Amino acid sequence: MNSQMKRRMMVVGGIIIIVVIILAAVLGAGSTAKVITPSDAATNNYGDTKVQVSGTVVDNSYTVDEQGVLNFEVRDEGATSGPTLRVSFDKGVSATFGNGITAICTGRIDSNGVLQCTELVTKCPSKYENASDALSVGALLAYDKATMVGKTVKITGLVMDGSLKSATESVRLVLLDANENTSINIVFGGALSDDITNGSSLVITGALQEDGSFLASDVALEA
Repeated sequence: MNSQMKRRMMVVGGIIIIVVIILAAVLGAGSTAKVITPSDAATNNYGDTKVQVSGTVVDNSYTVDEQGVLNFEVRDEGATSGPTLRVSFDKGVSATFGNGITAICTGRIDSNGVLQCTELVTKCPSKYENASDALSVGALLAYDKATMVGKTVKITGLVMDGSLKSATESVRLVLLDANENTSINIVFGGALSDDITNGSSLVITGALQEDGSFLASDVALEA
């Protein structure tokens, strides 16, 4: 191979390397999301910019439409008032989603000011509670129903296999008393920890309802 051919190959090789570097930079920039808050979204126009918004899910703001799209609102983490951002997500709802949870939403804000979310990550720290003062499911159901309806108590039991649902479902999970072979439907709109799975032992605070379900105000793993 003569020296002229070698120079040509070096030039061509250099051009290819430069093109690859430019393409990598462009693609990398396109995949990087600008980190903003719900307040930022309410006061600035981000056009077609890809953004990542971290916020607290506003209580009872979520709905699922006929197409299975989850719609909800978030506001700045730690805030109890102030601007909110509407989010739309069509890839299913995890069991950890619920009121007050921190949701990390990535996507683009459309012309209506709605974040069309393509990636949704939820964060809920694990909570643990001692079950020493909690009733078993069997013990709760053994009481006269009229005396227990609306009375705040703690109950303990195991998550029945396959019963975990998202907060958009009326029954969040079924709590099982393996010793008495009894169970009760748990209604809960809050966030569940990722550590809660089939068979987890829980301590749940709440009250028995007229329809026989248990309306929970707090759900914790048994310490």
